[in-house]
Amino acid sequence: MPEYPDLTVYLEAIDQHLVGQVLSRVRILSPFLVRTHDPQISVLEGKTLIGTRRLAKRLVFCFDDDLFLVLHLMIAGRLRLKPLGEPIARKVGLAAFDFAGATLSLTEASPKKRASLHLVRGESALEQLDPGGIEPMTASLAEFSQALRSENHTLKRSLTDPHFFAAIGNAYSDEILHRAKLSPVLLTSRIDDAAIARLFAATHEVLDEWTERLRKQNKGRFPDKVTAFQSAMAVHGKYGQPCPVCGTPVQRIRRASNEVNYCPTCQNGGKLLADRSLSRLLHEDWPETVEELEEMKRARRNP
Repeated sequence: MPEYPDLTVYLEAIDQHLVGQVLSRVRILSPFLVRTHDPQISVLEGKTLIGTRRLAKRLVFCFDDDLFLVLHLMIAGRLRLKPLGEPIARKVGLAAFDFAGATLSLTEASPKKRASLHLVRGESALEQLDPGGIEPMTASLAEFSQALRSENHTLKRSLTDPHFFAAIGNAYSDEILHRAKLSPVLLTSRIDDAAIARLFAATHEVLDEWTERLRKQNKGRFPDKVTAFQSAMAVHGKYGQPCPVCGTPVQRIRRASNEVNYCPTCQNGGKLLADRSLSRLLHEDWPETVEELEEMKRARRNP
Protein backbone atom coordinates (compact mmCIF):
# COMPACT_ATOMS: atom_id res chain seq x y z
CA MET A 1 0.00 0.00 0.00
CA PRO A 2 1.41 3.44 -0.85
CA GLU A 3 2.49 5.25 2.32
CA TYR A 4 3.81 8.69 3.25
CA PRO A 5 6.88 8.76 0.93
CA ASP A 6 5.01 7.28 -2.05
CA LEU A 7 1.98 9.51 -1.58
CA THR A 8 4.16 12.60 -1.23
CA VAL A 9 5.95 11.86 -4.50
CA TYR A 10 2.62 11.14 -6.23
CA LEU A 11 1.22 14.50 -5.15
CA GLU A 12 4.34 16.37 -6.21
CA ALA A 13 4.14 14.77 -9.66
CA ILE A 14 0.44 15.59 -10.01
CA ASP A 15 1.17 19.18 -9.00
CA GLN A 16 3.91 19.36 -11.62
CA HIS A 17 2.03 17.77 -14.50
CA LEU A 18 -1.70 18.44 -14.00
CA VAL A 19 -2.49 21.27 -11.58
CA GLY A 20 -3.97 24.24 -13.43
CA GLN A 21 -5.48 22.08 -16.18
CA VAL A 22 -9.14 21.49 -16.94
CA LEU A 23 -10.51 17.97 -16.48
CA SER A 24 -12.33 17.43 -19.76
CA ARG A 25 -13.61 13.87 -19.24
CA VAL A 26 -13.98 11.28 -16.50
CA ARG A 27 -14.06 7.62 -17.57
CA ILE A 28 -15.05 5.04 -14.96
CA LEU A 29 -14.67 1.36 -15.84
CA SER A 30 -15.30 -0.28 -12.47
CA PRO A 31 -18.83 0.20 -11.08
CA PHE A 32 -17.54 -0.38 -7.53
CA LEU A 33 -14.93 2.38 -7.57
CA VAL A 34 -17.10 5.46 -6.89
CA ARG A 35 -18.51 5.37 -3.37
CA THR A 36 -20.57 8.59 -3.44
CA HIS A 37 -23.48 9.65 -5.64
CA ASP A 38 -24.05 13.30 -4.73
CA PRO A 39 -22.46 15.22 -6.36
CA GLN A 40 -22.33 13.04 -9.43
CA ILE A 41 -18.80 12.31 -10.63
CA SER A 42 -19.66 13.86 -14.00
CA VAL A 43 -19.84 17.36 -12.45
CA LEU A 44 -16.03 17.38 -12.45
CA GLU A 45 -15.93 17.61 -16.23
CA GLY A 46 -15.02 21.14 -17.19
CA LYS A 47 -13.60 21.92 -13.75
CA THR A 48 -9.99 23.01 -13.14
CA LEU A 49 -7.64 21.10 -10.86
CA ILE A 50 -6.42 23.86 -8.56
CA GLY A 51 -4.33 21.84 -6.10
CA THR A 52 -3.74 18.62 -4.21
CA ARG A 53 -3.33 17.51 -0.63
CA ARG A 54 -3.15 14.33 1.41
CA LEU A 55 -5.74 13.12 3.92
CA ALA A 56 -4.12 10.25 5.86
CA LYS A 57 -3.45 7.71 3.07
CA ARG A 58 -5.92 9.32 0.69
CA LEU A 59 -4.97 11.57 -2.21
CA VAL A 60 -7.17 14.65 -2.50
CA PHE A 61 -7.67 16.43 -5.84
CA CYS A 62 -8.96 19.94 -5.24
CA PHE A 63 -11.14 21.37 -8.02
CA ASP A 64 -12.84 24.71 -8.35
CA ASP A 65 -16.42 25.10 -7.08
CA ASP A 66 -15.23 23.64 -3.74
CA LEU A 67 -15.13 20.07 -5.09
CA PHE A 68 -12.77 17.43 -3.71
CA LEU A 69 -12.09 14.11 -5.39
CA VAL A 70 -10.70 11.75 -2.76
CA LEU A 71 -8.79 8.66 -3.86
CA HIS A 72 -7.77 5.76 -1.62
CA LEU A 73 -5.39 3.48 -3.51
CA MET A 74 -5.57 0.71 -0.90
CA ILE A 75 -3.00 -2.07 -1.42
CA ALA A 76 -2.73 -2.43 -5.18
CA GLY A 77 -4.07 0.83 -6.62
CA ARG A 78 -1.62 2.85 -8.71
CA LEU A 79 -1.60 6.02 -10.81
CA ARG A 80 0.10 6.49 -14.17
CA LEU A 81 0.34 9.41 -16.55
CA LYS A 82 -0.62 8.34 -20.07
CA PRO A 83 -1.01 10.01 -23.47
CA LEU A 84 -4.28 11.89 -23.73
CA GLY A 85 -7.25 9.63 -24.41
CA GLU A 86 -5.43 6.30 -24.00
CA PRO A 87 -7.95 3.47 -23.49
CA ILE A 88 -8.43 2.01 -20.02
CA ALA A 89 -6.62 -1.30 -19.56
CA ARG A 90 -9.30 -3.99 -19.33
CA LYS A 91 -7.72 -6.29 -16.75
CA VAL A 92 -6.36 -3.79 -14.25
CA GLY A 93 -7.89 -0.46 -15.26
CA LEU A 94 -10.42 1.23 -13.00
CA ALA A 95 -10.73 4.76 -14.35
CA ALA A 96 -9.13 7.48 -16.47
CA PHE A 97 -9.15 11.25 -16.08
CA ASP A 98 -8.54 13.21 -19.27
CA PHE A 99 -6.91 16.58 -18.70
CA ALA A 100 -5.78 19.10 -21.31
CA GLY A 101 -2.48 17.44 -22.12
CA ALA A 102 -2.52 13.94 -20.61
CA THR A 103 -4.64 11.21 -19.08
CA LEU A 104 -4.26 10.19 -15.45
CA SER A 105 -4.88 6.45 -15.33
CA LEU A 106 -5.99 4.55 -12.21
CA THR A 107 -5.22 0.82 -12.11
CA GLU A 108 -5.44 -1.92 -9.49
CA ALA A 109 -3.45 -5.09 -10.03
CA SER A 110 -5.54 -7.28 -7.75
CA PRO A 111 -8.73 -9.32 -8.26
CA LYS A 112 -10.06 -7.75 -5.05
CA LYS A 113 -10.93 -4.26 -6.18
CA ARG A 114 -10.57 -2.18 -3.02
CA ALA A 115 -9.52 1.23 -4.31
CA SER A 116 -12.18 3.89 -3.80
CA LEU A 117 -13.21 7.33 -5.01
CA HIS A 118 -15.31 9.83 -3.10
CA LEU A 119 -16.48 13.14 -4.51
CA VAL A 120 -17.51 15.68 -1.88
CA ARG A 121 -18.28 19.37 -1.81
CA GLY A 122 -16.86 21.60 0.91
CA GLU A 123 -14.25 21.31 3.63
CA SER A 124 -16.68 19.96 6.21
CA ALA A 125 -17.60 17.03 3.96
CA LEU A 126 -13.93 16.38 3.31
CA GLU A 127 -13.14 16.32 7.03
CA GLN A 128 -15.63 13.48 7.52
CA LEU A 129 -13.32 11.21 5.52
CA ASP A 130 -10.39 11.87 7.85
CA PRO A 131 -9.76 8.90 10.21
CA GLY A 132 -8.22 11.34 12.69
CA GLY A 133 -4.62 10.20 13.10
CA ILE A 134 -1.96 12.84 13.69
CA GLU A 135 0.55 13.75 11.01
CA PRO A 136 3.76 12.18 12.31
CA MET A 137 6.05 14.56 10.42
CA THR A 138 4.51 17.74 11.81
CA ALA A 139 3.37 16.59 15.27
CA SER A 140 5.45 17.48 18.31
CA LEU A 141 7.10 14.83 20.46
CA ALA A 142 4.39 15.39 23.08
CA GLU A 143 1.62 14.89 20.51
CA PHE A 144 3.37 11.80 19.15
CA SER A 145 3.67 10.36 22.65
CA GLN A 146 0.04 11.11 23.46
CA ALA A 147 -1.19 9.38 20.29
CA LEU A 148 1.02 6.37 20.92
CA ARG A 149 -0.16 5.95 24.51
CA SER A 150 -3.83 6.76 23.89
CA GLU A 151 -4.66 3.03 23.77
CA ASN A 152 -2.71 -0.08 24.70
CA HIS A 153 -1.62 -1.92 21.54
CA THR A 154 1.59 -3.27 20.06
CA LEU A 155 3.87 -0.67 18.52
CA LYS A 156 3.33 -2.20 15.07
CA ARG A 157 -0.44 -1.92 15.33
CA SER A 158 -0.40 1.60 16.74
CA LEU A 159 1.96 2.96 14.09
CA THR A 160 -0.17 1.53 11.28
CA ASP A 161 -3.56 2.52 12.71
CA PRO A 162 -4.83 5.60 10.81
CA HIS A 163 -6.80 6.65 13.89
CA PHE A 164 -3.47 7.25 15.65
CA PHE A 165 -0.96 8.09 12.89
CA ALA A 166 -1.54 9.19 9.31
CA ALA A 167 0.07 7.54 6.28
CA ILE A 168 2.27 4.91 7.97
CA GLY A 169 1.67 1.35 6.83
CA ASN A 170 3.17 -2.10 6.93
CA ALA A 171 6.39 -1.39 5.05
CA TYR A 172 7.62 1.80 6.68
CA SER A 173 6.53 0.76 10.17
CA ASP A 174 8.93 -2.20 9.86
CA GLU A 175 11.71 0.19 8.86
CA ILE A 176 10.90 2.70 11.60
CA LEU A 177 10.85 0.08 14.35
CA HIS A 178 14.13 -1.39 13.13
CA ARG A 179 15.75 2.06 13.09
CA ALA A 180 14.45 2.72 16.62
CA LYS A 181 15.64 -0.74 17.80
CA LEU A 182 12.21 -1.58 19.20
CA SER A 183 10.24 -4.80 19.13
CA PRO A 184 7.12 -4.64 16.94
CA VAL A 185 5.11 -6.43 19.65
CA LEU A 186 6.15 -4.18 22.55
CA LEU A 187 2.99 -2.84 24.15
CA THR A 188 2.56 0.91 24.17
CA SER A 189 1.71 0.80 27.89
CA ARG A 190 5.25 -0.50 28.53
CA ILE A 191 7.27 1.93 26.43
CA ASP A 192 9.28 4.53 28.33
CA ASP A 193 9.94 8.16 27.38
CA ALA A 194 13.43 7.45 26.02
CA ALA A 195 12.09 4.77 23.68
CA ILE A 196 9.32 7.08 22.49
CA ALA A 197 11.92 9.73 21.70
CA ARG A 198 13.88 7.15 19.66
CA LEU A 199 10.73 6.11 17.84
CA PHE A 200 9.82 9.73 17.12
CA ALA A 201 13.28 10.43 15.70
CA ALA A 202 13.29 7.19 13.69
CA THR A 203 9.90 8.05 12.18
CA HIS A 204 11.22 11.38 10.92
CA GLU A 205 14.48 9.90 9.67
CA VAL A 206 12.95 6.97 7.79
CA LEU A 207 10.10 8.90 6.17
CA ASP A 208 12.38 11.81 5.20
CA GLU A 209 15.08 9.53 3.80
CA TRP A 210 12.68 7.45 1.73
CA THR A 211 10.84 10.48 0.39
CA GLU A 212 14.18 11.80 -0.88
CA ARG A 213 15.13 8.40 -2.29
CA LEU A 214 11.89 8.18 -4.26
CA ARG A 215 12.29 11.72 -5.56
CA LYS A 216 15.74 10.84 -6.85
CA GLN A 217 14.56 7.55 -8.34
CA ASN A 218 11.88 9.30 -10.37
CA LYS A 219 14.00 12.36 -11.25
CA GLY A 220 11.03 14.59 -11.98
CA ARG A 221 9.16 11.91 -13.94
CA PHE A 222 5.73 10.68 -12.95
CA PRO A 223 6.28 7.75 -10.55
CA ASP A 224 5.17 4.57 -12.31
CA LYS A 225 6.81 1.89 -10.15
CA VAL A 226 5.40 2.51 -6.70
CA THR A 227 6.00 -0.59 -4.59
CA ALA A 228 6.10 -1.61 -0.93
CA PHE A 229 9.26 -3.64 -1.49
CA GLN A 230 12.43 -1.63 -1.99
CA SER A 231 15.80 -3.35 -2.31
CA ALA A 232 17.46 -0.79 -0.03
CA MET A 233 15.08 -1.40 2.88
CA ALA A 234 16.65 -2.81 6.03
CA VAL A 235 14.09 -5.44 7.06
CA HIS A 236 10.80 -5.10 5.21
CA GLY A 237 10.48 -7.91 2.69
CA LYS A 238 13.94 -9.18 3.68
CA TYR A 239 13.03 -12.42 5.47
CA GLY A 240 16.09 -14.64 5.80
CA GLN A 241 18.48 -11.98 4.55
CA PRO A 242 21.13 -10.49 6.86
CA CYS A 243 20.27 -7.42 8.89
CA PRO A 244 22.38 -4.55 7.50
CA VAL A 245 23.34 -3.53 11.05
CA CYS A 246 24.29 -6.81 12.75
CA GLY A 247 24.05 -9.54 10.11
CA THR A 248 21.41 -11.59 11.91
CA PRO A 249 18.90 -13.17 9.49
CA VAL A 250 15.73 -11.07 9.34
CA GLN A 251 12.72 -12.87 10.78
CA ARG A 252 8.99 -12.47 10.25
CA ILE A 253 5.61 -12.92 11.89
CA ARG A 254 2.75 -13.83 9.60
CA ARG A 255 -0.73 -12.68 10.56
CA ALA A 256 -3.51 -13.13 8.01
CA SER A 257 -2.41 -11.26 4.87
CA ASN A 258 0.14 -9.11 6.73
CA GLU A 259 3.73 -9.85 7.60
CA VAL A 260 5.91 -8.24 10.27
CA ASN A 261 9.64 -8.19 9.51
CA TYR A 262 12.21 -7.57 12.24
CA CYS A 263 15.77 -8.25 13.39
CA PRO A 264 15.82 -10.39 16.58
CA THR A 265 19.21 -9.04 17.65
CA CYS A 266 18.64 -5.33 17.03
CA GLN A 267 15.03 -5.25 18.18
CA ASN A 268 14.40 -8.06 20.64
CA GLY A 269 17.57 -8.93 22.51
CA GLY A 270 18.34 -11.88 20.23
CA LYS A 271 15.06 -13.66 20.93
CA LEU A 272 12.59 -14.79 18.30
CA LEU A 273 9.02 -13.59 18.34
CA ALA A 274 6.51 -16.42 18.04
CA ASP A 275 4.86 -16.80 14.67
CA ARG A 276 1.36 -17.98 15.56
CA SER A 277 0.99 -20.35 12.62
CA LEU A 278 4.35 -22.04 13.30
CA SER A 279 3.84 -21.99 17.06
CA ARG A 280 0.68 -24.07 16.67
CA LEU A 281 2.69 -26.68 14.77
CA LEU A 282 5.80 -26.73 16.95
CA HIS A 283 4.23 -26.09 20.38
CA GLU A 284 6.98 -26.39 23.03
CA ASP A 285 9.60 -26.98 20.33
CA TRP A 286 9.37 -23.37 19.16
CA PRO A 287 12.96 -21.98 19.20
CA GLU A 288 13.68 -19.02 21.42
CA THR A 289 16.76 -17.69 19.61
CA VAL A 290 18.07 -17.40 16.07
CA GLU A 291 20.77 -19.94 16.92
CA GLU A 292 18.17 -22.52 18.00
CA LEU A 293 16.18 -21.85 14.83
CA GLU A 294 19.23 -22.37 12.62
CA GLU A 295 20.10 -25.58 14.49
CA MET A 296 16.55 -26.84 13.95
CA LYS A 297 16.85 -26.11 10.23
CA ARG A 298 20.19 -27.94 10.00
CA ALA A 299 18.77 -30.96 11.81
CA ARG A 300 15.86 -31.15 9.38
CA ARG A 301 18.17 -30.91 6.38
CA ASN A 302 20.43 -33.64 7.77
CA PRO A 303 18.20 -36.11 9.68
